[in-house]
Amino acid sequence: MIRSAEFRRVNIRYSDKGKGRVIVLLHGFLESLEIWEGYSDRLSKTFRVILIDLPGHGQSPCLGYVHSMELMAECVKSVMDSLNLRKYVVIGHSMGGYVALAFAELFPEHVSGLCLFHSTAMPDSEEKKKDRDRVAAIVKKDHKLFVSELIPKLFAAENIPLLKSEVEKAKQIALHTSKEGIVAALKGMKERPSRELVLKNSKYPVLFIIGKKDTLLAWDNLLLLTSLPKKSYNVVLEHAGHMGFYEAPEETFKAVKKFSAMCLKGK
Repeated sequence: MIRSAEFRRVNIRYSDKGKGRVIVLLHGFLESLEIWEGYSDRLSKTFRVILIDLPGHGQSPCLGYVHSMELMAECVKSVMDSLNLRKYVVIGHSMGGYVALAFAELFPEHVSGLCLFHSTAMPDSEEKKKDRDRVAAIVKKDHKLFVSELIPKLFAAENIPLLKSEVEKAKQIALHTSKEGIVAALKGMKERPSRELVLKNSKYPVLFIIGKKDTLLAWDNLLLLTSLPKKSYNVVLEHAGHMGFYEAPEETFKAVKKFSAMCLKGK
């Protein structure tokens, strides 16, 4: 069921599916809650699944020139509070993982488990920060061209001809993201700090889903992070890039379902 919750005087769109123990799915940059369709339908047979359009994405409006990861985390908290939900597994894809880490830092008492789905606790390098600025300038001129060129690069090259409909779906979702939303997110990601200590100090289990053919985040660097949490689990997808829920749907679904059941056992 699609609903909305108020945050900073705007309506944040979210979806509430299923019953029971709670999982929150946070989409990535240029995505919306629709990116989880199908995936969330299956999870909602076992869990209550909350999907949120983060500020500036989907049908949630922009809140300013910069959408920091902390602001987005506060938005997530506001939605969850509106539903009177106290403990849940937080699963974040890409930028959604940055938001999940910010959430875990700000509100650790609400986290039963954390999943970084093609995401990292490391900050942008200086080179990456310059690239964010370059991309922001391109987006202001022609965001449709930027989106059309970027989306296929999120998939492993070998998967693009096999997943034409999924690539097109991701592209259409991205094209509905406003210029303002794209730029605000770019600035927020650029400014995010290291959150490796969040992983190191975590009292809850952490799952890492890693694509071996991810061109955005080097898989071996992500693998190093798996040693930080006390309770750490990882799935390395041999034939996936940055979109594991499309490129390896069964493997990632089973991993998320098993992990969530473990984190929420007895809750």
